[in-house]
Amino acid sequence: MPIPIVNSIASWILKKRIHHMELFQKYPSEVQNELLLDLIYKAKNTEFGKQFQFCEIKDYQTFADRIPVQTYEDFEATFERCRQGESNIIWPTPIKMFAKSSGTTSAKSKFIPVSQESLEDCHYAASKDLLCMYLNNNCNSRLFTGKSLRLGGSKEIYQNKGTSYGDLSALLIYNMPFWASFSSTPSNEVSLMSDWETKMQAIVDETIKERVTSLAGVPSWMLVLLNDVLKTTGKSNISEVWPDLEVYFHGGVSFEPYRNQYQNIINNPRMKYYEIYNASEGFFAAQDANSTDGLLLMLDYGIFYEFIPMSTYGTPREKIIPLSEVEIGENYALVITTNAGLWRYKIGDTIRFTSLSPYKIRVTGRTKHHINVFGEELIIENAEEAIKKTTQELNCEVMEYTAAPIYMVGKEKGAHEWIIEFKTPPESLSQFQKTLDFNLQKVNSDYEAKRYNNMTLNLLKIHQAKPRLFQTWLKQNNKLGGQHKIPRLSNNREHLEELLVLNQN
Repeated sequence: MPIPIVNSIASWILKKRIHHMELFQKYPSEVQNELLLDLIYKAKNTEFGKQFQFCEIKDYQTFADRIPVQTYEDFEATFERCRQGESNIIWPTPIKMFAKSSGTTSAKSKFIPVSQESLEDCHYAASKDLLCMYLNNNCNSRLFTGKSLRLGGSKEIYQNKGTSYGDLSALLIYNMPFWASFSSTPSNEVSLMSDWETKMQAIVDETIKERVTSLAGVPSWMLVLLNDVLKTTGKSNISEVWPDLEVYFHGGVSFEPYRNQYQNIINNPRMKYYEIYNASEGFFAAQDANSTDGLLLMLDYGIFYEFIPMSTYGTPREKIIPLSEVEIGENYALVITTNAGLWRYKIGDTIRFTSLSPYKIRVTGRTKHHINVFGEELIIENAEEAIKKTTQELNCEVMEYTAAPIYMVGKEKGAHEWIIEFKTPPESLSQFQKTLDFNLQKVNSDYEAKRYNNMTLNLLKIHQAKPRLFQTWLKQNNKLGGQHKIPRLSNNREHLEELLVLNQN
């Protein structure tokens, strides 16, 4: 069958989904309530369902009153039982896959259950819907005349218990239906290679021979790959390598620090950029127009949404509300109940609504301070633990610190930049720098992956602060006093730049 005909047929099939999306946009509360009751019914005979008497829950209010909000720490022991092969604990069908990501606890990594239902009805459904929305907005698209270049992770088998774990992207690639595999590059064998340095070059070698029409992956890693493509081919921009490239589907980290670099390296004014919001726990929202002020919240993927206003988060006044009660502009912590057995689960992300008809959101950050410009998810707990280990090993003492990213510029890798005020300085700042970097890798597997052979992140950079620098900075910003704290980690450089200037004067 000629490729143009394949493109036309695929486009027609995917566009049919538009009518289903219009339905949940028109009746959002009804769709969400029906979904919640369906999840409760399916799980009523699980261990969790019996514990909370799911058979008696007939409405949202009973559900909210009866089931407490959960964190990863609350679920960790239960997830471990599932990883060891036990079934019917949190979800009726066996859970054989776990998405691995950096933990927000003392654990180096966390393992999120991925059921067959969440794989099919959430993650894969979202992939098709994303294509559907793109094709609906771009009638002249030639997307299926070529292949999608996907950039994913690696997959490992866990202790021969019949369960597996790996990056979510790797699990999706490994279980990908044949039609998606046919239209993707590189091959599964290359996509799932565990050695990143070897893998990146293998992806380049395989994909430069293909007709690539779309890209999919995290911006920081994809930028490294595109620079490697230019290095290997000797071309001046990506459009010379793949002249039919028309769209980049991106997510995982903020795209804004990279936008200009992508526009320069691709050099195609007609190139489209579509943002998605997904995580190990599920696929939540996607861009539904060529230009947009928010991402469409997907309401029929087996995920029931609740929200905690950040104005009350972590206080005695904390309240949890359903979708029907949200307001535009308010910052909310996201709570989800899913078809993978996550019940009223706080994922740690914060969002705000830009529209209520339909419901559209923007991701505003995490419930804790962090750095996640490159997908490393460095949180304060990681930083504190790494500093503790480093000061113990080098017999020194830290008083205050803050850190921020060094963004990628051209072919230069990114990094983290720290300014630290010591009470007892180390004998060698260079040794402290290397030891801290090593300890950060030990406590955070995502940071470790980005630092591997300097593929995305270079060695962190450290400045030694003058005595009382942070107190002087707080005073200048009228923030002296017990209620004001040093911002330990930030995804932007605003505080760091002010401190660096102050440190030089």
